[in-house]
Amino acid sequence: MTRMAVVAGVGPGLGAAVARRFAAEGCRVALLARTKSYLDTLAADLDGTAGAGLAVPTDLTDADAVESAFETIRAEWGPTDALVYNASGAPWQGVDISLDAFDHALATGPRGALLCAREAAADMVDGDADAGDGKAGTIVFTGATTSTRGREGALGFSAAKFAVRGMAQSLARELGPDGVHVAHVVLDGSIRPPDVVPSDPPTHLDPDDIAGRYWDLVTADPATMPFEIHLTNGPGGKTEFV
Repeated sequence: MTRMAVVAGVGPGLGAAVARRFAAEGCRVALLARTKSYLDTLAADLDGTAGAGLAVPTDLTDADAVESAFETIRAEWGPTDALVYNASGAPWQGVDISLDAFDHALATGPRGALLCAREAAADMVDGDADAGDGKAGTIVFTGATTSTRGREGALGFSAAKFAVRGMAQSLARELGPDGVHVAHVVLDGSIRPPDVVPSDPPTHLDPDDIAGRYWDLVTADPATMPFEIHLTNGPGGKTEFV
């Protein structure tokens, strides 16, 4: 079973939902994001579950910071069994996007994803993260509609999400023979914010339901491990169907 998970890009929405689901399944969950106060609060909440939480404030665009974060995690809890990379950041702008904003989108998206995946893969392939189920570990990347189809007014976001999906495909081929399951999740719709009451029929993707699908990927049978799943936001919303 998965014993130690890293969730990179933790906020009050999907990142927190994934952390809570994994902790409820008995995982120790390391939380990576910039905001220390939020991470500390969430880690304390996770300590009251079947698992535990560890706040590791990290700038995911900084190579030294990411390396240091994983060193901290290894010192506290050992090697990583599962990584969920959930970070992204880009303004909703088109060709007028500033170069700084575009660079930040790529730094938070594919560059940060590479930094974290490289650290996690080192644990899974070379460390002692064998959970005894035929897999060395699992890496899951959060994607979006714009992972597969560009959108006007979202140039930086689209470029970053396309890049992360391509990276996931490449890593799946590279790391698969070593027993690492690499997966990509296309979130084809909007995620319900924490302060919004669920509607019937649903008009948003439910973050807790998404987190359950992430857990399904981590626990998938090695003989039938999916690379990509596509989740839409229900019959009451604007379903994109990429």
